[in-house]
Amino acid sequence: MRKVVKFGGSSLASAQQFKKVAEIVHAEASRRYVVPSAPGKRFRKDTKVTDMLYGCYALAEQDEDFSENLHQIEERYQEIIDGLSLTLSLADEFAVIEKNFRAHAGKDYAASRGEYLNGIVMAAYLGYEFVDAAQVVFFKENGEFDAVKTNEVLGERLQNMENAVVPGFYGANPDGSIRTFSRGGSDITGSIVAKAVHADVYENWTDVSGFLIADPNIIPNPEKIETITYRELRELSYMGASVLHEEAIFPVRSEGIPINIRNTNEPDNSGTWIVESTCQKSKFVITGIAGKRGFCSVNIEKDMMNSEIGFGRRILQAFEDNGISFEHVPSGIDTMTVFVHQDEFMDKEQNVVAAIHRLAKPDMIDIEGDLALIAVVGRGMRSTRGTAGRIFSALAHANINVKMIDQGSSELNIIIGVSDGDFENAIRAIYNMFVLVQL
Repeated sequence: MRKVVKFGGSSLASAQQFKKVAEIVHAEASRRYVVPSAPGKRFRKDTKVTDMLYGCYALAEQDEDFSENLHQIEERYQEIIDGLSLTLSLADEFAVIEKNFRAHAGKDYAASRGEYLNGIVMAAYLGYEFVDAAQVVFFKENGEFDAVKTNEVLGERLQNMENAVVPGFYGANPDGSIRTFSRGGSDITGSIVAKAVHADVYENWTDVSGFLIADPNIIPNPEKIETITYRELRELSYMGASVLHEEAIFPVRSEGIPINIRNTNEPDNSGTWIVESTCQKSKFVITGIAGKRGFCSVNIEKDMMNSEIGFGRRILQAFEDNGISFEHVPSGIDTMTVFVHQDEFMDKEQNVVAAIHRLAKPDMIDIEGDLALIAVVGRGMRSTRGTAGRIFSALAHANINVKMIDQGSSELNIIIGVSDGDFENAIRAIYNMFVLVQL
């Protein structure tokens, strides 16, 4: 058994948290490769080290004095080192960081130092070898992740290492400069390492015991998801569920490696398993509910639209020409609706309307803003009749008007459009119907 374990910032925010992590790692010999994030918040009003680094570098970019800010970051690490009783000094590392900040090494370099330094501390505490991600994770000239080169070099580097720590979040450009993944990218690094070493399991340790069926800020103490497929997770992540970086799925999915989301503070909790496919039935018909606010709909009407070849393409071209991506495009015989992000669309709405008139010559265009989209996702929906009817029934009983419904042929998810003001009530109504009442 070979496991890759990634620990989030909250799991490594203090010496006390480091000790919990070490107990987890040493509890199983199979946990051979560790991917740490930068230290997160120790308490609610605390500042994450990554944010401290961004702030410090912002001063350096303006050629202002940043020594006090950098000293505060050094103190954060020294507090952890002292709490772990390590005879480790990061003075030389901070001297290099100061030099590179003065040389304007870049925001990506600045942000990456949180993981880099935490990796050094973690390796020293666990007694594992340290592998700088800049030597084994690569990006192409255009900024894209170089999966082939990374997998080859990283796999070869770790092949003869019994145990290693590889900091998350960053890698190197072809010229050797540092490049980071998007925020939360340590999840991606963990997935990349798991693929390179052909791991049996990728454990992602954070501050929650797996995925929840709904947002706990909306639903008090929602049920946990025991098992979820990659496809279900993609749908929920895209619509706002944020326990795992959505791009972290792809490297392990191609290898069939399951992901286990675990809680550092509740190590005995089995968490949530993310798998390619499963014959296990979910506890409920639905696997999860997630949603986003801030959409608007552009409703286009034209008689005999359905028989006009190329009509849909011309409508979408009006959005493409204005640099606007669309979310969903439900349609009828003589109607077509395009859902877009309102903040992207607002400044260009009249340009888009003019382009639609010019390209497609519709009978009428109507725009409605302040909408929300909710995804109801679940593999159990395929084999259960009347799921859409139950959703409509739940929303009707809550006096919520449905603006749009869209279901793909996979029957894996149903997208519902409602007014922004009905967003939370809609999620509560659906959750009550499928989880609490289970009619």
